[in-house]
Parts: sequence; C-alpha cells; structure tokens
Amino acid sequence: MPFPGLDAPARVRFSRDGVAITYLAELDDAPMRGVWRQELATGQRRLLIAPQAVASDPALATHEELQRQRIRDRGRGIATYERTERADVIYALVAGRCLASFDGAAATPLPGIEGARAVTLSPDGERVAWVAAGDLFVSPTQGAERTIITRLTDDATDGVTNGLAEYVAAEELDRFEGAWWDATGRALAFARVDERAIPPIGIPHPGTGPPHREIHHYPFPGGPNAAVELRVTRLEDGGGGDHHWQAVPIEIGDGYLARVLAHPLGGWLVAVLPRDQRSLGWWRVTADGSAAKLWTERSEPWLNLDSMTRILSDGRVLRATEASSYRHLELREADGSSPRPLTTGDWVVTDVAHVDEARGEVLFLGTADGVLQRQLYTVALDAPRPSMRPERLTREAGWHEVAVSDDGALWADTFSNRGTPRQVVVRARTRSSAIAIHEPSTDPDALELVVPELLEVPADDGTPLQVALFRPLSNGAAPPPAVAWVYGGPQSQHVGDCWELTMLPIRQALVRAGFAVVIADNRGTANRGLAFEAPIAGALGSIEIADQAHVITELANRGELDPARVGITGGSYGGYLTIMALLRRPDLFRAGVAIAPVVDWDGYDTAYTERYLGTPAAHPAGYRDASLLPRVRELRGSLLVMHGAIDENVHLRHSRRLAEAVAAQGMELELTVLPRERHLVRSPAALLARDRRTVAFLCEALGVPLPEDLVADEPAADYAAR
Repeated sequence: MPFPGLDAPARVRFSRDGVAITYLAELDDAPMRGVWRQELATGQRRLLIAPQAVASDPALATHEELQRQRIRDRGRGIATYERTERADVIYALVAGRCLASFDGAAATPLPGIEGARAVTLSPDGERVAWVAAGDLFVSPTQGAERTIITRLTDDATDGVTNGLAEYVAAEELDRFEGAWWDATGRALAFARVDERAIPPIGIPHPGTGPPHREIHHYPFPGGPNAAVELRVTRLEDGGGGDHHWQAVPIEIGDGYLARVLAHPLGGWLVAVLPRDQRSLGWWRVTADGSAAKLWTERSEPWLNLDSMTRILSDGRVLRATEASSYRHLELREADGSSPRPLTTGDWVVTDVAHVDEARGEVLFLGTADGVLQRQLYTVALDAPRPSMRPERLTREAGWHEVAVSDDGALWADTFSNRGTPRQVVVRARTRSSAIAIHEPSTDPDALELVVPELLEVPADDGTPLQVALFRPLSNGAAPPPAVAWVYGGPQSQHVGDCWELTMLPIRQALVRAGFAVVIADNRGTANRGLAFEAPIAGALGSIEIADQAHVITELANRGELDPARVGITGGSYGGYLTIMALLRRPDLFRAGVAIAPVVDWDGYDTAYTERYLGTPAAHPAGYRDASLLPRVRELRGSLLVMHGAIDENVHLRHSRRLAEAVAAQGMELELTVLPRERHLVRSPAALLARDRRTVAFLCEALGVPLPEDLVADEPAADYAAR
C-alpha cells in the first residue's frame, strides 16, 4: 500500500502514436499494481498486464526480492515495465515470465520463457532476450517461430552470470541492465560477470521455514571486484541451437562497466568507469566486437555518473558534465570532440526528458528556479551560447516529474508540492487545457498533517543550507523538544517542495507526539554542485554532523526548539550519522534511533565507499576517522539501534559489531532486530512496529509524554494511510 498521497500512477509512458498513456497503478479490487493503458481522448482505461503470481509477496523468489531492494520498491504486484523504442509493445517480467502487450492488446506470456531473471525486447519488438539460470537466450516474439529458442551462452555457474548486472552496478551505479540490443534488433551486447574471486558471505534465515543461508558475493573495500567482460553477438534469421559471441577488447579491469547505449549509426556507445572513479572513458563498439576509444572525461574529487546521455540520429552525443562544478548539458561531435555547452549557471540539470531533433531542442528537468523545485525547461540544440535562464514549460511551483511523447507534442506531468499530493495531467504545447489523469485522493486537512516550513540557514562558513521545519500541533509557550530526521549522505536530497517531504509517517508521528522535526540537507548532499559535495571527500561523518548541529543550534537561538531536549533519527547513512552525532556532539544530541547503520566503512561495498574514501590501504586514516567503533567510549546519550535480520546491503553484522564494541567498554546497547526484513523495510507491520518503537524511545529519553494514539491498537495496513 502506498503512503497517503503517493497513489498516483507511476512510470507514465506514452504510446508510440501519442493517443494513449501507460502506467503502473493498483488494481480496482486489490492493493497490487498492474500495468494500465488509458486513452487520452476518451479517458477509457484497461488493464494490460496483471500482477498474477506476484500478487502474494511471500511468494516472491529471492532474486525478485533483491531486485525490488535495488530499485527501492515497497509496492506489491508489478514493480516496473518497459516499452520498446520503435513499436507499441509493453512488457514486464512477472514471476519469471515475460508478459507482452502488442498494440494495446491484453498482455500474454511469451512462450518458452520460464524462471527468467531479466528480459529485454528488441527495439522493433520482434525478439526477446532473457536470462535463466545465469545464461542468456533469445527467441522471436511473434509468428510460427516463437517457440524457436537460441541459446547464446552456456558457461554460467556459481558466481558467473551472463546478461545480468552485478550487485554494485545496480546498487551504486544505477545500471540495472546486463544486455542491450543494437538499433537494428539484430545484434546483442551483454555483460559476463564473474564474481568467484569475491569471498562469499552468508545471510542466515533462521525464522519461518527451513533454516537456510543466502550466499552473496559482496565486494568489500580494498578487496576484489567482479570481473566484468562485455560481449557481443550477431543474430541471423532463423535460430535454434547454440550461438557464438565475441569478446569486446575494452579494458575494464577491476573497474566498472558503467553505461551501454545503442548507437543509431550501429553498435553501441559504452562508458567504462575505473575503480578510482575519477574519470569516465567512452568507447564506440561495433556489432562485430571491435572497439575504438573516443574520449575521456575527468573530475575531482570524484565523477558522478548520470543517465542523461542521448545520441542524436547523426551520431552527435548529448552529455551532462560537471566541469563547472554544476551539472549542465553539452553537445559533442560523433567522435566525442568539440564539446559545446548548452546550459550554464549556479544550478543543475537533474534529468533529460526528451531530445526533439525536429524542433531542434532538448527538454530537461532542473533547478534553474531553485534547488527546492524541479521544473521542465527547453533549450535549443544549436544555441550559439549556453543558456543561463532556459525557457520554462511547467507552471506550478513545486516538484515535477515528466514523460514526453515521441513527437515532443505532449508531456505527462506528475506534480506535487508540500501541501498538494501527487497529481498527473497531460499537457500539450499547442493548447492551454490539460487532461487530468489522476487527481489527489488524499485530503491533507482531513489527515491533520503538518506541512513543514522551508528555511535557509547559513552554515558556519556562510554556505546556505536548505532546512524543513515541522512545528508541533501544540502551541505551548516554551520551545518544544526536537528531533532531527537525517539522511545526509551523498547523492541525496530530502528538502524540497514536494509531497514526499510532508507525508512520511515517522515525521508526522513525531510531530503528533509534540516534537519539532528538523530536516537539513548538509554539505555533501546532491544537486548543489560538486563544491557543495566535496567537503566529505576522505572524511565521512565530520562536516555532516557540523552542519546538522549548526542548524539545530541556530533554530534554538531563534526560539524554535529546546536545545536541552534534542534527539536524532535516520536510516542507512542517516543511521550512521545518528550515532556519529551522539558521539561527536553529545552536548546537543541527547538521544538517537539509528536504523540499519553503517558502523565501519570497511564493511560496506567497494563502489560506494571507495568513491568517497579511496581504498583502506591507501587511506587508512580516512577509514579510521570515519568509523564509529573507535569512538564508542564517547557514547553518552540514549541509543536504540534497529536492523533488518536479512539486510543484504548494510549487513546486520554492522550493528552486531557496534554492540560488541559497546559491551567491551562496559556499557549496554539496545539492539532490535527486525525479523525477515531487508534494508528497505517493506511490510506494513514492520514499518508500524519500527516507527512506534522510534517514537516511544525518543519520548522516554527526552522526557516527553507518550501520546495515547501511539499505544492504542492500530491495524498495520492503516498506518501507511494516516
């Protein structure tokens, strides 16, 4: 069940002819998502792909659970779907089968596909490639030849897969694919991943069902990475039997295959990220397996990957660059030379929505009207000079997510702000009226939600920090106690004029308990430019705490909160900062609830950790200073740690190491293990239990009366709807 006001259609796409849209939304009779098609002229909608066997979450296979963790999906039913580039074919992976809808018809399973881990259709929708048992297969999608299956690989074994993204590619690089068709649909590139050099770790499942252990090849900092090789194969007409592939002579080494894009002039454009993540090399790969290096981008203190690269029909490449510190668009020649900036200024481009070659423009989302908003803009491809103030197409102040039709004439706008739940409308360039697709079903007033105020607080060096302040409902004369809700890690932004800021249940529960809730995006977080991010380079857990403490102190000086009763809570990186705040600033932060915290960075993964700290051998001081373990003797406040029992991202081992270190100092640590939960807590019952415990602990530790509605019985399913 989605949180209140977040039940709007998701992953909106236009049909190829622009007369309809498709999207993910719940079924009419069950809280599970399917893929729907809605005609724009009539408003009629029909279900294209039903969730079927994925209706019951307990029936999810382990790999399906893990895929949902990687894309941060809490929903039930279908998690995602795709549309082929040049045909109206909608498809989704459902319980190991590929369900495909052709030209708006109800989806049917493609024959011969069982137990698939990944599927991808060719741009024309005529062929499907899929991965089963670690090997790659392909077959036609229509006609009498649909049952002819060609096996492309046969070397899968424990630790070796073909056509799948390795763990860190999906978790840290936002690359979820492992196989890519070329523009013709007659050649396929795929990743062969060998993780056997990575020592396996086991995650025990001692609860429901027979005890067993999940085995993961998890790369720790300084240790081996997966060996990834790019291979290509041509697919002739006919098929059946085995096939041959060609290894591409690109040196990936112990780095990362970062991006693979079909090139309109043939083959693929491929990006390789070395392990130190200070550069990005771009290659042109042909269908026969040859490769030529085009250009290399460099950045300090690290290079942030993006998914904005687009290749024009003449081979020119639209890229995002942070050469100015701020992420902006540039246009390169087909060989990567002569980069020409299209946008500039002290703001960032956050996504490319559409490249319209007929109109000669790019539609993109960005922060030109402030980092607290996301607006849709357009800039000309042939602009003689970069645009500091691009033309804005969206109207309402707030947060916009946009999908654009193939011809660029329409866009579907998913919009919200702090006081307005998500709504979806389709707009056209040629008329002012809009087609309403989804209107908010949540009334903020009826739910008695507190809408936060957005503030700007200068850091100790004058850098402006964006802050959201939730004031408690009670209007007592004395300043209220406060809780800092923190994430604070790189590649994140949590303060913005969007509905998600307002509705997160734990924030509203803390407000109802009488706390002021403070959220601050400290230095090191995203979308403010590399210079804003860079202070955390080699020094995690320092500047973030300084900024969080400075914001709390400034608000206390303004009379907004009581500095003697301040708590802090957060999960993942926010769990790490929660504990670090108690260790570094016990004079200010008196109590904390840390959820799934990283305790020592030698226990997190290579791609994330080494980006910011380097390797342990090269930078031992950075790892030592960023670790919580050497500081536990400084723990003074009240601390509760909660952690999922089968968390495969931040392993439960982190919290157990912390508990052992605290015990070695003669102290006690309260540790609550959440049974059957991973890093992203998905079940409503576990979410309710976690948040109830958080509020109760902070109330007790900070001397706040426990609210009556917290201890009253409340169905778990109702909690997310509050």
